[in-house]
Amino acid sequence: MNITLALGGGGAKGNSHLGVIRRLQKEGIKIEAVAGTSFGGIVAVFYALGYAPDEIEEMFATLDQRRLYGHDMDDGPSFLGLAGATKWLKEVIGDRTFGDLRLPCILTAADLQSGQEVLLSEGPLVDAVLATIAIPGVFPAKWIGNLELVDGGTLDPVPVAPARSLMPKLPVIAVVLTRPMGLPAQTWNIPLPEYVPHLLVERLSKLRYTQALDVYLRALDVVTRAITEYRLQVDKPEIILRPRVTEIDILERVDVRVVARRGDEVVEENLSEIKELFAWQNRLRRAIGV
Repeated sequence: MNITLALGGGGAKGNSHLGVIRRLQKEGIKIEAVAGTSFGGIVAVFYALGYAPDEIEEMFATLDQRRLYGHDMDDGPSFLGLAGATKWLKEVIGDRTFGDLRLPCILTAADLQSGQEVLLSEGPLVDAVLATIAIPGVFPAKWIGNLELVDGGTLDPVPVAPARSLMPKLPVIAVVLTRPMGLPAQTWNIPLPEYVPHLLVERLSKLRYTQALDVYLRALDVVTRAITEYRLQVDKPEIILRPRVTEIDILERVDVRVVARRGDEVVEENLSEIKELFAWQNRLRRAIGV
């Protein structure tokens, strides 16, 4: 049983991708190629490099999430920088490129100069990861050549079409982390340094500009969910998995192992549908004599 995998964006929710991969492997399903957006892009790269889900989980779980942020001198404008994350990625991935991957892999980003989706499948892996996770305004855009790249979820929250382009004859399993339409809009809590007093944070939250930002972020949540549903209807993955992670904030500090188990659980819940897909394919092959 062979598939391609499309891993959607969702910040801290994306740790559930690890459980999905782990359980699919346990069921004898071979992942032949992977595409990722935002946090899904991070997982896609590590998996395509040959790391097992348990190894990735251990790396993520032992990473000090408080040290991921901070601005470098040459960063563009943003609420948060990715100095800590960049340092860690360079330590772990180094100067490896897409040519070093063991599986076909694509990451997605959006180019602010052209307004188009960009598929990243060559060049340094660290640059590609920093581009696909660059949430607009929250993290600085990543320049690659003449491309001013931001988070791939801006245009394609779940990269089904890129995943299918890697292995057109294989079914695509899409892992979706956004909330379904029809639920209340969700804001983002942008983490502040721990030295900022709680009283100051409380006062800032009551400012008109802060409240306006909250309205904007909730509206952005609705837009992202709408784009997700539209793309799923157009790109039609064979299986859609939705881990139970909707209550997790995008930039929340989480117990990685707990969130990863949500991925194991969603595969278990949809196992009959997954197995029926392969049973149907086998019946079709026998019918046409392949």
